[in-house]
Amino acid sequence: MSSSLPLSDLPGPLPACPARPVPAVAAASPVSAVPTAPARSSLDPARSPFAPARLVRHALTLLPLLLIGAWAAADWHTVRDGAARLASADPWWLLAGLFFTCMGWVVAAVVRQGAIPDRLPPGLLLASQFAAGAANHVLPASIGAHAVTLRFLQSQGVPLARGTASLALYSLAKPVAKTAVLLGFLIAFPELLHLRELIPDRRTLLLVAAGVVTAFGTAAVLMATVRALRRPLLGFVRTALTDARVLHTRPGRVLALWGGAAATPLLQASVIASVGFALGLPLSWTQVTLALLLASTAVGAVPAPGGIGPVDAALVFTMVTFGAPMGLAAATVIGYRVLTVWVPLLPGALVLSIMVQRKIL
Repeated sequence: MSSSLPLSDLPGPLPACPARPVPAVAAASPVSAVPTAPARSSLDPARSPFAPARLVRHALTLLPLLLIGAWAAADWHTVRDGAARLASADPWWLLAGLFFTCMGWVVAAVVRQGAIPDRLPPGLLLASQFAAGAANHVLPASIGAHAVTLRFLQSQGVPLARGTASLALYSLAKPVAKTAVLLGFLIAFPELLHLRELIPDRRTLLLVAAGVVTAFGTAAVLMATVRALRRPLLGFVRTALTDARVLHTRPGRVLALWGGAAATPLLQASVIASVGFALGLPLSWTQVTLALLLASTAVGAVPAPGGIGPVDAALVFTMVTFGAPMGLAAATVIGYRVLTVWVPLLPGALVLSIMVQRKIL
Protein backbone atom coordinates (compact mmCIF):
# COMPACT_ATOMS: atom_id res chain seq x y z
CA MET A 1 0.00 0.00 0.00
CA SER A 2 1.46 3.31 -1.08
CA SER A 3 1.56 6.30 1.17
CA SER A 4 -0.06 9.60 0.27
CA LEU A 5 2.99 11.48 1.60
CA PRO A 6 5.77 12.15 -0.90
CA LEU A 7 8.37 10.12 1.03
CA SER A 8 9.52 8.16 -1.96
CA ASP A 9 10.92 11.30 -3.58
CA LEU A 10 13.46 11.88 -0.70
CA PRO A 11 17.00 10.96 -1.66
CA GLY A 12 18.78 8.28 0.27
CA PRO A 13 17.48 5.90 2.89
CA LEU A 14 15.08 6.94 5.56
CA PRO A 15 16.62 7.94 8.91
CA ALA A 16 16.39 5.35 11.63
CA CYS A 17 13.91 6.17 14.33
CA PRO A 18 15.63 6.35 17.71
CA ALA A 19 14.52 3.70 20.15
CA ARG A 20 12.38 4.98 22.95
CA PRO A 21 14.20 4.53 26.24
CA VAL A 22 12.59 2.10 28.57
CA PRO A 23 12.53 3.26 32.19
CA ALA A 24 14.70 1.19 34.46
CA VAL A 25 11.83 0.69 36.83
CA ALA A 26 9.61 -0.69 34.07
CA ALA A 27 12.35 -2.94 32.72
CA ALA A 28 13.18 -4.31 36.06
CA SER A 29 11.25 -6.94 37.85
CA PRO A 30 8.69 -5.89 40.46
CA VAL A 31 10.84 -7.28 43.25
CA SER A 32 13.96 -5.36 42.30
CA ALA A 33 12.12 -2.17 41.36
CA VAL A 34 11.34 -1.20 44.95
CA PRO A 35 14.50 -1.25 47.08
CA THR A 36 13.85 -2.34 50.63
CA ALA A 37 16.17 -2.00 53.60
CA PRO A 38 17.28 -5.31 55.04
CA ALA A 39 15.41 -6.13 58.18
CA ARG A 40 17.63 -5.86 61.27
CA SER A 41 17.54 -9.02 63.23
CA SER A 42 16.94 -8.88 66.93
CA LEU A 43 20.19 -10.81 67.28
CA ASP A 44 22.24 -8.10 65.52
CA PRO A 45 25.48 -7.73 67.56
CA ALA A 46 25.45 -3.97 67.08
CA ARG A 47 22.18 -3.62 68.99
CA SER A 48 22.12 -6.73 71.10
CA PRO A 49 22.30 -6.09 74.85
CA PHE A 50 24.78 -8.98 75.02
CA ALA A 51 27.28 -7.35 72.63
CA PRO A 52 30.90 -7.51 73.90
CA ALA A 53 31.31 -3.72 74.00
CA ARG A 54 28.15 -3.28 76.05
CA LEU A 55 29.11 -6.09 78.39
CA VAL A 56 32.55 -4.58 78.97
CA ARG A 57 31.05 -1.14 79.63
CA HIS A 58 28.55 -2.53 82.13
CA ALA A 59 31.28 -4.56 83.81
CA LEU A 60 33.50 -1.48 84.16
CA THR A 61 30.56 0.42 85.57
CA LEU A 62 29.90 -2.17 88.27
CA LEU A 63 33.52 -3.14 88.98
CA PRO A 64 34.30 -0.26 91.40
CA LEU A 65 31.21 -1.00 93.46
CA LEU A 66 32.03 -4.72 93.61
CA LEU A 67 35.61 -4.05 94.68
CA ILE A 68 34.45 -1.67 97.39
CA GLY A 69 31.96 -4.22 98.68
CA ALA A 70 34.64 -6.91 98.84
CA TRP A 71 37.07 -4.58 100.57
CA ALA A 72 34.45 -3.48 103.10
CA ALA A 73 33.62 -7.10 103.92
CA ALA A 74 37.30 -7.97 104.41
CA ASP A 75 38.10 -4.89 106.54
CA TRP A 76 34.79 -4.51 108.35
CA HIS A 77 36.34 -4.38 111.84
CA THR A 78 38.41 -1.32 110.97
CA VAL A 79 35.38 0.48 109.59
CA ARG A 80 33.28 -0.39 112.63
CA ASP A 81 35.94 0.63 115.19
CA GLY A 82 36.75 3.86 113.41
CA ALA A 83 33.10 4.80 113.04
CA ALA A 84 32.47 4.07 116.73
CA ARG A 85 35.33 6.31 117.80
CA LEU A 86 34.31 9.09 115.44
CA ALA A 87 30.75 8.95 116.79
CA SER A 88 32.00 10.11 120.19
CA ALA A 89 34.40 12.75 118.83
CA ASP A 90 33.95 16.52 118.57
CA PRO A 91 31.74 17.04 115.48
CA TRP A 92 33.11 20.50 114.69
CA TRP A 93 36.66 19.23 114.35
CA LEU A 94 35.35 16.38 112.22
CA LEU A 95 33.64 18.89 109.94
CA ALA A 96 36.96 20.72 109.67
CA GLY A 97 38.62 17.45 108.71
CA LEU A 98 35.95 16.82 106.08
CA PHE A 99 36.55 20.31 104.68
CA PHE A 100 40.29 19.67 104.36
CA THR A 101 39.51 16.33 102.71
CA CYS A 102 37.38 18.06 100.06
CA MET A 103 40.10 20.65 99.53
CA GLY A 104 42.50 17.80 98.82
CA TRP A 105 40.52 16.84 95.70
CA VAL A 106 40.52 20.46 94.55
CA VAL A 107 44.29 20.70 94.99
CA ALA A 108 44.77 17.39 93.17
CA ALA A 109 42.85 18.79 90.20
CA VAL A 110 44.98 21.95 90.30
CA VAL A 111 48.20 19.91 90.25
CA ARG A 112 46.89 17.79 87.37
CA GLN A 113 46.16 20.95 85.37
CA GLY A 114 49.58 22.34 86.21
CA ALA A 115 51.26 19.20 84.85
CA ILE A 116 49.88 19.50 81.31
CA PRO A 117 49.91 22.38 78.80
CA ASP A 118 46.41 21.68 77.48
CA ARG A 119 43.44 23.48 78.99
CA LEU A 120 41.09 21.03 80.74
CA PRO A 121 37.45 21.63 81.76
CA PRO A 122 37.57 22.42 85.50
CA GLY A 123 34.32 20.65 86.47
CA LEU A 124 35.10 17.39 84.71
CA LEU A 125 38.69 17.51 85.93
CA LEU A 126 37.52 17.82 89.54
CA ALA A 127 35.02 15.00 89.04
CA SER A 128 37.75 12.80 87.55
CA GLN A 129 39.98 13.37 90.58
CA PHE A 130 37.11 12.54 92.91
CA ALA A 131 36.60 9.31 90.96
CA ALA A 132 40.36 8.70 90.86
CA GLY A 133 40.42 8.84 94.66
CA ALA A 134 38.12 5.82 94.79
CA ALA A 135 40.26 3.92 92.27
CA ASN A 136 43.43 4.90 94.13
CA HIS A 137 42.29 3.04 97.26
CA VAL A 138 41.72 -0.19 95.31
CA LEU A 139 44.97 -0.54 93.33
CA PRO A 140 48.49 -0.03 94.77
CA ALA A 141 51.09 2.61 93.94
CA SER A 142 48.50 5.10 92.63
CA ILE A 143 47.92 2.90 89.56
CA GLY A 144 44.16 3.32 89.79
CA ALA A 145 44.28 7.11 90.03
CA HIS A 146 46.75 7.37 87.15
CA ALA A 147 44.66 5.04 84.98
CA VAL A 148 41.50 7.10 85.56
CA THR A 149 43.34 10.35 84.89
CA LEU A 150 44.95 9.02 81.72
CA ARG A 151 41.58 7.88 80.37
CA PHE A 152 40.13 11.30 81.17
CA LEU A 153 42.97 13.07 79.37
CA GLN A 154 42.51 10.89 76.29
CA SER A 155 38.78 11.60 76.26
CA GLN A 156 39.65 15.31 76.18
CA GLY A 157 41.80 14.87 73.08
CA VAL A 158 45.19 14.78 74.79
CA PRO A 159 47.62 12.44 72.96
CA LEU A 160 48.81 9.37 74.82
CA ALA A 161 52.44 10.50 74.93
CA ARG A 162 51.57 13.89 76.40
CA GLY A 163 49.14 12.37 78.91
CA THR A 164 51.75 9.87 80.08
CA ALA A 165 54.34 12.64 80.36
CA SER A 166 51.95 14.67 82.53
CA LEU A 167 51.49 11.67 84.85
CA ALA A 168 55.26 11.33 85.14
CA LEU A 169 55.66 15.04 85.94
CA TYR A 170 52.83 14.83 88.49
CA SER A 171 54.44 11.80 90.13
CA LEU A 172 57.81 13.57 90.25
CA ALA A 173 56.53 16.90 91.56
CA LYS A 174 54.72 15.46 94.59
CA PRO A 175 57.70 13.77 96.33
CA VAL A 176 60.06 16.62 95.43
CA ALA A 177 57.67 19.20 96.88
CA LYS A 178 57.03 17.03 99.95
CA THR A 179 60.77 16.72 100.58
CA ALA A 180 61.11 20.50 100.29
CA VAL A 181 58.28 20.99 102.79
CA LEU A 182 59.91 18.48 105.16
CA LEU A 183 63.26 20.27 104.99
CA GLY A 184 61.49 23.56 105.60
CA PHE A 185 59.83 22.17 108.73
CA LEU A 186 63.09 20.77 110.05
CA ILE A 187 64.83 24.11 109.49
CA ALA A 188 61.97 26.09 111.03
CA PHE A 189 61.73 23.79 114.08
CA PRO A 190 65.29 22.66 114.89
CA GLU A 191 64.27 21.50 118.36
CA LEU A 192 62.66 18.45 116.74
CA LEU A 193 65.95 17.26 115.27
CA HIS A 194 66.93 15.48 118.49
CA LEU A 195 64.50 12.66 117.70
CA ARG A 196 67.14 10.16 116.60
CA GLU A 197 64.59 7.37 116.47
CA LEU A 198 63.09 8.92 113.35
CA ILE A 199 66.36 9.15 111.40
CA PRO A 200 67.01 6.10 109.17
CA ASP A 201 70.20 4.16 109.88
CA ARG A 202 73.03 3.72 107.41
CA ARG A 203 71.82 0.30 106.26
CA THR A 204 68.38 1.65 105.33
CA LEU A 205 69.91 4.55 103.42
CA LEU A 206 72.20 2.16 101.53
CA LEU A 207 69.23 -0.03 100.59
CA VAL A 208 67.29 2.98 99.29
CA ALA A 209 70.27 4.21 97.29
CA ALA A 210 70.84 0.72 95.85
CA GLY A 211 67.19 0.51 94.82
CA VAL A 212 67.31 3.87 93.03
CA VAL A 213 70.55 3.02 91.23
CA THR A 214 69.18 -0.38 90.21
CA ALA A 215 66.00 1.14 88.82
CA PHE A 216 67.82 3.72 86.71
CA GLY A 217 70.43 1.19 85.62
CA THR A 218 67.78 -1.29 84.51
CA ALA A 219 66.01 1.39 82.50
CA ALA A 220 69.29 2.40 80.83
CA VAL A 221 70.18 -1.21 79.95
CA LEU A 222 66.73 -1.89 78.50
CA MET A 223 66.90 1.25 76.41
CA ALA A 224 70.34 0.34 75.08
CA THR A 225 69.69 -3.34 74.33
CA VAL A 226 66.01 -3.66 73.37
CA ARG A 227 65.38 -1.80 70.12
CA ALA A 228 61.62 -2.20 70.36
CA LEU A 229 61.63 -0.14 73.57
CA ARG A 230 64.20 2.42 72.48
CA ARG A 231 62.00 4.44 70.14
CA PRO A 232 58.90 4.77 72.40
CA LEU A 233 61.08 5.53 75.44
CA LEU A 234 63.04 8.19 73.58
CA GLY A 235 59.78 9.67 72.28
CA PHE A 236 58.35 9.69 75.79
CA VAL A 237 61.46 11.40 77.21
CA ARG A 238 61.44 13.95 74.40
CA THR A 239 57.76 14.75 74.96
CA ALA A 240 58.18 14.95 78.73
CA LEU A 241 61.15 17.32 78.50
CA THR A 242 59.42 19.51 75.92
CA ASP A 243 56.20 19.78 77.94
CA ALA A 244 58.13 20.45 81.16
CA ARG A 245 60.03 23.26 79.45
CA VAL A 246 56.82 24.77 78.07
CA LEU A 247 55.03 24.51 81.41
CA HIS A 248 57.82 26.24 83.30
CA THR A 249 57.54 29.25 81.00
CA ARG A 250 53.98 29.82 82.27
CA PRO A 251 53.83 31.22 85.82
CA GLY A 252 50.27 30.00 86.33
CA ARG A 253 51.21 26.41 85.52
CA VAL A 254 54.30 26.60 87.76
CA LEU A 255 52.23 27.86 90.67
CA ALA A 256 49.55 25.22 90.11
CA LEU A 257 52.05 22.37 89.82
CA TRP A 258 54.54 23.12 92.59
CA GLY A 259 52.27 25.11 94.88
CA GLY A 260 49.59 22.45 94.73
CA ALA A 261 52.14 19.65 95.25
CA ALA A 262 53.49 21.45 98.34
CA ALA A 263 49.99 22.06 99.70
CA THR A 264 48.95 18.39 99.37
CA PRO A 265 50.82 17.02 102.44
CA LEU A 266 49.79 20.06 104.47
CA LEU A 267 46.12 19.36 103.73
CA GLN A 268 46.56 15.70 104.62
CA ALA A 269 48.21 16.67 107.89
CA SER A 270 45.38 19.09 108.58
CA VAL A 271 42.87 16.24 108.22
CA ILE A 272 44.87 14.08 110.66
CA ALA A 273 45.27 16.96 113.11
CA SER A 274 41.54 17.74 112.95
CA VAL A 275 40.65 14.13 113.73
CA GLY A 276 43.25 14.08 116.49
CA PHE A 277 41.89 17.27 118.04
CA ALA A 278 38.39 15.79 117.87
CA LEU A 279 39.62 12.78 119.84
CA GLY A 280 41.84 14.75 122.26
CA LEU A 281 45.26 13.97 120.77
CA PRO A 282 47.93 15.83 122.81
CA LEU A 283 49.98 16.95 119.78
CA SER A 284 50.20 20.24 117.93
CA TRP A 285 49.51 20.73 114.23
CA THR A 286 53.24 21.12 113.62
CA GLN A 287 54.03 17.81 115.29
CA VAL A 288 51.28 15.98 113.39
CA THR A 289 52.44 17.48 110.09
CA LEU A 290 56.06 16.55 110.71
CA ALA A 291 54.97 13.05 111.78
CA LEU A 292 53.09 12.59 108.51
CA LEU A 293 55.98 13.94 106.43
CA LEU A 294 58.48 11.64 108.10
CA ALA A 295 56.22 8.58 107.96
CA SER A 296 55.24 9.02 104.31
CA THR A 297 58.82 9.74 103.29
CA ALA A 298 60.12 6.67 105.09
CA VAL A 299 57.64 4.10 103.76
CA GLY A 300 55.77 5.98 101.05
CA ALA A 301 57.49 3.95 98.32
CA VAL A 302 55.95 0.68 99.57
CA PRO A 303 53.25 -0.29 97.02
CA ALA A 304 50.01 -0.39 98.98
CA PRO A 305 46.50 0.77 97.99
CA GLY A 306 46.40 4.47 98.87
CA GLY A 307 49.38 4.00 101.17
CA ILE A 308 47.14 2.15 103.63
CA GLY A 309 49.11 -0.19 105.86
CA PRO A 310 52.79 0.83 105.85
CA VAL A 311 52.10 4.57 106.13
CA ASP A 312 49.54 3.98 108.90
CA ALA A 313 51.97 1.94 111.00
CA ALA A 314 54.77 4.45 110.48
CA LEU A 315 52.43 7.34 111.31
CA VAL A 316 51.32 5.73 114.58
CA PHE A 317 54.94 5.03 115.52
CA THR A 318 55.99 8.60 114.71
CA MET A 319 53.17 10.17 116.73
CA VAL A 320 54.00 7.90 119.68
CA THR A 321 57.60 9.10 119.39
CA PHE A 322 56.34 12.67 119.64
CA GLY A 323 54.56 11.78 122.91
CA ALA A 324 51.07 10.62 121.93
CA PRO A 325 49.53 7.57 123.67
CA MET A 326 49.53 4.45 121.51
CA GLY A 327 45.75 3.90 121.65
CA LEU A 328 44.95 7.51 120.87
CA ALA A 329 47.44 7.65 118.00
CA ALA A 330 45.96 4.47 116.51
CA ALA A 331 42.43 5.83 116.91
CA THR A 332 43.46 9.04 115.18
CA VAL A 333 44.85 7.13 112.19
CA ILE A 334 41.74 4.93 112.01
CA GLY A 335 39.50 7.99 112.13
CA TYR A 336 41.62 9.65 109.46
CA ARG A 337 41.20 6.65 107.18
CA VAL A 338 37.48 6.49 107.78
CA LEU A 339 37.12 10.18 106.98
CA THR A 340 39.32 10.18 103.88
CA VAL A 341 38.71 6.67 102.50
CA TRP A 342 35.45 5.14 103.63
CA VAL A 343 33.22 8.23 103.72
CA PRO A 344 33.98 9.37 100.13
CA LEU A 345 34.57 5.88 98.72
CA LEU A 346 30.99 5.04 97.76
CA PRO A 347 30.23 8.49 96.23
CA GLY A 348 33.56 8.36 94.41
CA ALA A 349 32.76 4.92 93.03
CA LEU A 350 29.35 6.14 91.86
CA VAL A 351 30.96 9.11 90.09
CA LEU A 352 33.49 6.73 88.53
CA SER A 353 30.70 4.46 87.28
CA ILE A 354 28.74 7.38 85.86
CA MET A 355 31.78 8.75 84.04
CA VAL A 356 32.52 5.32 82.57
CA GLN A 357 28.89 4.89 81.49
CA ARG A 358 28.87 8.31 79.81
CA LYS A 359 32.18 7.51 78.08
CA ILE A 360 34.01 10.37 79.80
CA LEU A 361 36.49 7.74 80.98
